[in-house]
Amino acid sequence: MTTEMKIYPLNIKGELTGILSRWLWIFKWLLAIPHYVVLFFLQIAFCVLWVISFFAIVFTGKYPKSMFDFNVGVLRWMWRVGFYSYSALGTDKYPPFTLESLPDYPADISIPYPEKLSQGLVWIKWWLLAIPHWIIISIFSDLIPILVLVAGIILLFTGTYPADLFKIIIGFNRWTYRVCAYAALMTDEYPPFRLWDS
Repeated sequence: MTTEMKIYPLNIKGELTGILSRWLWIFKWLLAIPHYVVLFFLQIAFCVLWVISFFAIVFTGKYPKSMFDFNVGVLRWMWRVGFYSYSALGTDKYPPFTLESLPDYPADISIPYPEKLSQGLVWIKWWLLAIPHWIIISIFSDLIPILVLVAGIILLFTGTYPADLFKIIIGFNRWTYRVCAYAALMTDEYPPFRLWDS
């Protein structure tokens, strides 16, 4: 089963692999520790580059390309680890240690580079305009772990991941990453208020 949406300007992929281990998900917190350590430092770098890019956009209307690519890579890495672990439990394939897009991995994020960004909008979009979305995804942040736990328990006892539950979990993650990309100044296009592609 494949869940892939192309909502401009964010493309997030999540493919539920065919056969998942019934019990491996219980230990994924332990297996993902090396990624959590790396992501801790990557997220610090992400925040530093966000501040630099903020002022670059204010003065030039452009997000420095190398910083943009790095920050997209950080979001991609976060999504792959989340998809493997407790944001989705969508695969047992261990996430790679790279910022690059890998077509053979079942989770990916891509965001096209914006040639021009609003120099005025940058002041308010990441907080004021995003407030309705921040409220909604704060609810998602509580729901996602609960739904993933339910999926894990069903997987443990039945050996299958319910497709409808997977679709909802991916929808919550989709919404969250759209807002993250918008607040991270990667696009001026306002995120849609929906879980699905259309």
